[in-house]
Amino acid sequence: MRLEKITAEALEKVGYDRYLLSLGVAQRANELALGKPPLIDVDVKKYKYTDIALMEIAQGKLKIVLDKSED
Repeated sequence: MRLEKITAEALEKVGYDRYLLSLGVAQRANELALGKPPLIDVDVKKYKYTDIALMEIAQGKLKIVLDKSED
């Protein structure tokens, strides 16, 4: 699947909020870089961590929720 289509599907999952998507992808890519296993069946040597994070979000394996509570 092309990256543009994956990104469009991931945007749909977060209500078309690009900022929220970028935060979620960055956080998940960092987790993957630190050794956490991917939630989807993909070769981690073939794809970048950010691409894997986008695929996880697009496939609904990872949900991004903005915590609006303030202490």
